[in-house]
This record gives sequence, C-alpha cells and structure tokens, in this order.
Amino acid sequence: MTINERQDEVIEEFEMFDDWMDKYEYLISLGKELPLIEESKKVEDNIIKGCQSRVWLAADEKKGKVHFTADSDAIITKGIISLMIRVLTDSDAKAIATSDLYFIDKVGLKEHLSPTRSNGLVSMVKQMKMYGIAFQAKS
Repeated sequence: MTINERQDEVIEEFEMFDDWMDKYEYLISLGKELPLIEESKKVEDNIIKGCQSRVWLAADEKKGKVHFTADSDAIITKGIISLMIRVLTDSDAKAIATSDLYFIDKVGLKEHLSPTRSNGLVSMVKQMKMYGIAFQAKS
C-alpha cells in the first residue's frame, strides 16, 4: 500500500465521525494500539524536539523499507504519532522524504489541535522526513 493510499484510508476513517470529541477518542484509541519503541531506544537522541510532551521516535531500514516505532507520555500525542507511523512506515526512504502529507489538513488535525500540539505535529513530520532523507542518502 502506498503512502497516498494510507492517507486516503485515514481520511475515510475520520469522515465517519461527526464531531471532534469523537475524533479525539479515535486518536486516543490509535495511540493505545501503537507498537511501542524498545526501551533501549527511549534515549535523548530519539526525542522529537519541538513537542511539548516527550515523543520518542526511532527508524530502521530493512529491505529498502523504513520502519518507525515510537512512544509518548501524552495520550493524544501518542495517537498522533501512531497515525503518522501508520501512514509512513514500511515505505521506501524517497517516498517518505518527498511525501505530501495532505491527510493532516483533510482530517483537520492542525486546526483542531492546540498550538503546542500542532507545533509538535510539524516536528514529527519534519523528523520522519529527515529519516527518509538520511536513509535515502545512505543507499
């Protein structure tokens, strides 16, 4: 499945909810399903700078595909990073680096998050794309 196909799937899922309280509940449930980062990777170097809460993000490349794992100490933020991982993980580095993440605007994430969470989301996107660039440069 491509990044755009995953984005379209997320957009479709968010359209099922009428109000933002339901969407927040959905984000929280996504956070609970997040495959957690190994404790050994919960180090300072893996913390995303610019997030109000602590978010650890790690990436590995196997067989040309980038795989992300993460964790956060905040429940909504955990849902947001879970959503980002769902859209970008298991894609090739170039696709991640050059992806247009239109689902963020389509589902209304930026406009319905507090300014600090919205800044955190921007930092998550930036960090994940940086991993894509780094893995692309390596190969």
